[in-house]
Parts: sequence; structure tokens; C-alpha cells
Amino acid sequence: VGSSFYADVKVWDASLKDVLGHHRGLQNKCGVGMFCTHHIGDGIFLTDALIEIISDNCVVIFSKTTCFYCKMSKKLFEDMNVNYTAVELDMNTNGSQFQDILEQMTGGRTVPRVFVNGTFVGGATDTQKLHEEGKLLPLVHQCQVKRKSSTAI
Repeated sequence: VGSSFYADVKVWDASLKDVLGHHRGLQNKCGVGMFCTHHIGDGIFLTDALIEIISDNCVVIFSKTTCFYCKMSKKLFEDMNVNYTAVELDMNTNGSQFQDILEQMTGGRTVPRVFVNGTFVGGATDTQKLHEEGKLLPLVHQCQVKRKSSTAI
């Protein structure tokens, strides 16, 4: 994999205010079967930020920089020459809160938490298994095709 590929890998570690700049208006409330919002002072909701990251990117890996399984997941996508967005929870000021929300969303707190085409596909071993079964790349391509058709003029 050449250096040009790595230039396309996005690491999401900017502040929420810089990335979002606004509150998207999602009114999630804590309740059975719903996600809890985590409000920070300027009106931006962390749940909204996570939903935006997941929906705006074909592949998102919620990760920690020292995690072996996270590195394994990233390498899997790199070896397939698939761009991904990495959210490094241990480098992000809201990483702990993000991990709490991910636990509510996915039922697990461990990393990596891998999303493809807006859907949680699992951790490292789940993602590897999907790849070995030939099911991972079609999910990625489905997202890429959807994005291309939605931006066509």
C-alpha cells in the first residue's frame, strides 16, 4: 500500500465545535430502546456527532491507538485498499463519552467498533469473518455506489 492511500485515511480528532459547528436538531432523549444524549456546553450533542460521523463516511472505525485489534481492523481495510475514517477514542477529548454512547448503540464497549455503510458490523474478528466470507467488500461497494449516485448531477 503506497503513501497516497494513507493520505486518504481520515483520523477524526478535531473538536466537535470545529467539525460540526452547529447542532443538527436531533432530539434524542434517554429511554427504553433509545440513545441518551450527552450535552456539552455549547449546544452540540455527542450522540448527534457520532451519528453524523457514521452517516457521512462509508467505513468508520472507532479505535484506540494502542489497541492490537484496532490495528488489525485498519490493516484489513488498508489491504483491501478501502478508505476509512478512524476515530481514535484515546486521542479525543470526548473519547470516553463517545465510548459510552457506542456501548448504548452497539451493546458493547470494546474497541474497535466498526461501521460500514452506516451499519455496525462488529469488532475486529467480526469484520475479519465478514471479509473471509466475501461479504465485507460488497457492503463497502454498496456505500460507495450510493454516494456516487447521490452526488451525480
